[in-house]
Amino acid sequence: MNDVNLKLQTLFELASILSQQTDFQEILRVVISKISALLNSDYVSIVMIHPRTEDTIKTIIREEKQDRQKDCHFVQTNVIGWARKNEQTFLSEDITSDPRFSENLFSDTSIHSVMCIPLVSEGKSIGYISAMNYDGNKIFTKDDLSLLQKISLMTSPYLSNLQKIEEFFQAPITESALLKKYEDFGLLGKSEKFLELLKAIEAAARCDVRVLLEGESGTGKELIAKAIHKMSSRSKFPFVAIDCGAIPENLIESELFGHVKGAFTGASFDRKGIFEEADNGTLLMDEITNLPLDMQAKLLRVLQEGEIRVLGSSKNRKVDVRIITSSSGSLWDLVEQKQFREDLYYRLHVYPIAVPTLNERTEDIPILANYFLEKFVKQQKKKATTFDPMLLNFMQHRQWQGNIRELENFVERLVTLADPEVTVIDSEILPAEYQEEYKQICLKEGSATYIKPLREAISEYEEKAIRQALIANNWNQSKAARALKISKSDIRYKMEKLNIHPPEKD
Repeated sequence: MNDVNLKLQTLFELASILSQQTDFQEILRVVISKISALLNSDYVSIVMIHPRTEDTIKTIIREEKQDRQKDCHFVQTNVIGWARKNEQTFLSEDITSDPRFSENLFSDTSIHSVMCIPLVSEGKSIGYISAMNYDGNKIFTKDDLSLLQKISLMTSPYLSNLQKIEEFFQAPITESALLKKYEDFGLLGKSEKFLELLKAIEAAARCDVRVLLEGESGTGKELIAKAIHKMSSRSKFPFVAIDCGAIPENLIESELFGHVKGAFTGASFDRKGIFEEADNGTLLMDEITNLPLDMQAKLLRVLQEGEIRVLGSSKNRKVDVRIITSSSGSLWDLVEQKQFREDLYYRLHVYPIAVPTLNERTEDIPILANYFLEKFVKQQKKKATTFDPMLLNFMQHRQWQGNIRELENFVERLVTLADPEVTVIDSEILPAEYQEEYKQICLKEGSATYIKPLREAISEYEEKAIRQALIANNWNQSKAARALKISKSDIRYKMEKLNIHPPEKD
């Protein structure tokens, strides 16, 4: 499929999604994500105009590949100002030398090519879509401007709800009902990032299109896929998950599409593939980036034709499966590296959802930690009911490279180490590899709030006193023991326990 047809197909998919959406915020997110993917733009934003005053504008959603908000905001404000004043679309190959603006106005910016299109409803501009690129080699063309205009025309009717626009200029409202709804799926939290994720899940469940989940390993992508399935019209049919990286390459085709008896050595009976098992339901293809290139071509054909060919058979079989794919890295980066098919990328990138890391939603860590505590205490038949506040503070401020999965394993380990009768889990049972990190984080977050555990304080005092006594008595253990008024066997035991050794002689 050529580039023109791919983009046309994407526009059709966007129209289908918009026609099924009722959530205003989610419409904005999907539109911005589609524009970013279609134009491969470094920065895309939607700015709305206050419907009452008509003199206040506000960026209500954006997507960017690099953190250069100051540059983008300055350029965006001036470009939108020009577009509003002249009532025109805007395209510039290089904003730094554009004659429509004062000389040197953008001399300090790293932005080069810029586009801006008005969102028009009933003959009146209600907002603007802006797109920018930093790289001087990535120049927007008239074809790109034409594509953005088509998206603007398609999107404007869905963004003309003046009441909804006005809400963006007011204080946000609580989302308690949404949080409660997804607790049963194991999706827990309260942070802004988490609420955005739930809104995306809610919206994805309403429309029967392909979903792409992008997020680091351990962020809960399979739970999200299950929630989308359970809240969708396919919930009565199977949910099937497959890890594309866990199947040997020579078995992937048989796993996906099945085989007939005699198709290859060892195929002693007919076997259904994952696609047939998931018929009428949902198939999660986890770590889709691990799918070999030859299988990517076969998957593309299935998505285009809606049918599979069982290995060893000469006939095609119709299947009706909703595909959710997930990736722990950027799928587009692999496309640019020629490691993933671009045409397949566009087929899968129908409804993208970015899954935040645990480090991006630290506000949710106490909720998750206490959930895991309750789970493992029940499993291990122990009595712990809570964490010491200092330990929770440590959890919130450390970096979780393994995300929610690492936090879960960490809590399970603490529960395992805890005494069966303990009700409060504190830092005294932290494994040795976490002790130094715990001290550093507690001290960094405020030394006044850091209270050293009693056992640790006593051990440090004992070590200091014994070492001073030994040095004062030229490392004679009997004399040092008499000075400390303890027995010789006691001082030997404590020296071994506290790792105290006399200095080596030259």
